[in-house]
Amino acid sequence: MQKGILVVSFGTSHLDTMEKTIDVIEKEIAERFSDCRVYRAFTSRMIIRKLKRTGVMEIDTVKEAVKRMAADGIEDVIVQPTHIINGIENDRMMEDLMENMSLFKRIRVGKPLLSSVDDYKKSIHAVMSETELDEDEMLVFMGHGTDHHANSAYPTLEYTFHALGYNQVLVGTVESFPELKNVMAKLEIAEKKKVALMPFMLVAGDHAKNDMAGEDDSWKSQLEDEGYDVRVIMKGLGEFEGIRRIFLDHIEETME
Repeated sequence: MQKGILVVSFGTSHLDTMEKTIDVIEKEIAERFSDCRVYRAFTSRMIIRKLKRTGVMEIDTVKEAVKRMAADGIEDVIVQPTHIINGIENDRMMEDLMENMSLFKRIRVGKPLLSSVDDYKKSIHAVMSETELDEDEMLVFMGHGTDHHANSAYPTLEYTFHALGYNQVLVGTVESFPELKNVMAKLEIAEKKKVALMPFMLVAGDHAKNDMAGEDDSWKSQLEDEGYDVRVIMKGLGEFEGIRRIFLDHIEETME
């Protein structure tokens, strides 16, 4: 059977971070699983439309990608999401796949980044092993957040940071709970005025550049207004070798 791997990402229209994250993940997947053809799909239709409208590139939706794979003669499919949590985007991906199961002899689906306790621990060590902090500095991560019940992953993530001894780390979300105000309340208790801001997202795209580090009403500007000395670490999770390795391991586990 001809084998194929479909890498499914939310996507980004920021090519600088795409090249450092999604492109690298797909390249490493192709190298490690050289007997498989690698395909790409984004789940964000807005990003797909924007990339097409501006003439940058055309990206398949999940439905389009699986039909392309079937047309290419792929019979054995592994789908690996680069999603952080098992949230709305992953659910939508699964719905699209379920509608097209009959196109293939076999289809298997890998897990998002944070899918087990071991995943949390590996993700934390992957990031912290490459991130230097001053002794009097707090590290605040901005996650995306969702109204899906999987949003509980973010408080769990912070708890796991602390359980592993990284007590100077706090986790907030841009669209759900914990909010910035919850993070700031903990910063006040910590009595430290130096803060490093970093996205806990695959790419350092729109949310990172604007909501986290932008000029107007961003997390950075709000923290600075409260007297904090803020520096930005503009680095998506996909830039960390250890994070990429987790996604590759999830593919390996799916093959077992």
